[in-house]
Amino acid sequence: MTATVTEIWRHPIKSHGREHLDSVTVDAGGTIPFDRLWAVAHERSKADGTEWVSCGHFCRVAKLPSLMAISARFDETTKEITLRHPDAPDLTFQPDVESSAFLNWVQALVPADTLQPTRLIKAQAQAFTDSDFPSITLCNHASHRAVEQRVGRPLSTLRWRGNIWIDGLAPWEEFDWDDREVRVGEIVLRVRERTTRCMSTHSNPDTGKRDADVLGALDSWGHQDFSVRAEVIRGGVIRCGDEVVRV
Repeated sequence: MTATVTEIWRHPIKSHGREHLDSVTVDAGGTIPFDRLWAVAHERSKADGTEWVSCGHFCRVAKLPSLMAISARFDETTKEITLRHPDAPDLTFQPDVESSAFLNWVQALVPADTLQPTRLIKAQAQAFTDSDFPSITLCNHASHRAVEQRVGRPLSTLRWRGNIWIDGLAPWEEFDWDDREVRVGEIVLRVRERTTRCMSTHSNPDTGKRDADVLGALDSWGHQDFSVRAEVIRGGVIRCGDEVVRV
């Protein structure tokens, strides 16, 4: 079977909403444009956007399951983001000039006994990916189906918060791509590392509630990894339906 791109996703605000794309143009050395360009610093964080810092500086799904139910739409012309959540009214705002409106909105989704969101910050150098290099996350549908079998019921692929979904591979075949080059549509990526997972995968993207022991399922293979992170070494356009080939 030919491996193909089935879905492309970006997450304009780290851990606060996902957005489906039909196609995207990616530059060498870059990420999916506007993916994790903003992040929400909590009250103990010293992050200011001038440099990449680890995810522990930010409000995220691993600690705040309700955030998983946020969906997003970013308008590249108006620079507005629209956020939706089943337990909150829709919010449309410009993240660079209306952060207070967003903070008021998201605080209603955060329990009072946990670290509170205090600042919406924009990456000035590298996007706030979970890797310390600009990366795109490649996810394998066959590996996802293997996890579903271990859990014992269907799971949304949105739990993984990946960028590019691929079908037509064998389960866990992506782990054989370490330090290999992969062509996805017009772009070429070099796979750098596996993605080690956290409690965010336990949260249901429809409800924002934890309802599945995904890490326990991964443990049955002797690891807690799902998907791989890759750097773009040749830019171009990616479209749903594009072929994926190991170079």
